[in-house]
Amino acid sequence: MTEKKDEHIIEAIGKCRVVVRNGKVVEVGKPIIDDCPLAKRFAFPVAEITPEAVKANIEHRIRAFGMCTPDREVLDTRPFVGFGASELISFGIQAGMLDAAVIACDGAGTVVATTPELVQGIGGRMSGLVSTSPHPPVIGRIEQNGGYVLDQINGRIDQQSGVALAHLKGFRRIAVTVAAPAEAEAIRAAYPDSLIVAVHVSGLSRVEAARLIGASDLVTACASKPIREIAGPLALVQAGIAIPVFAMTIRGKALIIEKIRISADPVLIKPTKLPVAGDREPSPLV
Repeated sequence: MTEKKDEHIIEAIGKCRVVVRNGKVVEVGKPIIDDCPLAKRFAFPVAEITPEAVKANIEHRIRAFGMCTPDREVLDTRPFVGFGASELISFGIQAGMLDAAVIACDGAGTVVATTPELVQGIGGRMSGLVSTSPHPPVIGRIEQNGGYVLDQINGRIDQQSGVALAHLKGFRRIAVTVAAPAEAEAIRAAYPDSLIVAVHVSGLSRVEAARLIGASDLVTACASKPIREIAGPLALVQAGIAIPVFAMTIRGKALIIEKIRISADPVLIKPTKLPVAGDREPSPLV
């Protein structure tokens, strides 16, 4: 009898390809950037982005919350960054601006999450997930906490089908995280009311970046030079400087502004030309 496959492929810090098999990091590729201010603030910080440092970080995540294993924790309430994709989406659900979110989870694939805790527990600690193997205990925890898994047999990642599933379950105000321009465009065409959040954009060409920006409501800049150059001047709002998030539509802007409105944190609001860059950006921008 053939043993079931247990393999997870992640594009982690610096878009470094990482393979986790049977709970062990078995392959780490070469990162495309050397330095990231966000990575230095991780629970297990990465001061310099090298294959060795990335491997150590992923191994810490496996130990800390069971990433890529059947022990994967799926709930959290802690914000890791002020305006990250999961933080904005989980806030949107909490504030009643969104009904559900289509995200990707190791050990499950595409998931429809309906609570802030599930969105943050999955997305707040997840890097770019390329492919995964299903773990029934993880799927069970997701379903016990208000989530729906698209493909329990194969752990397929298919965000457009995830949006279709969310609609089938009766949700209408749906956020979805997307990394591929073609998928964002297809979702926009099929489900025009979706709140599309572009994530994991480092390394996109200018053409790919322009397509993704054109189909999205919110765009995380990551270490992308084209995203900054193209999205920045067109954005309605920029949240953050080191790793900015750009609101490209009124709906995206409304989500950021509402998060600011109810927050007790101090904030500077100033009309200005965008993008605004600081002295702490990923290096090099790609």
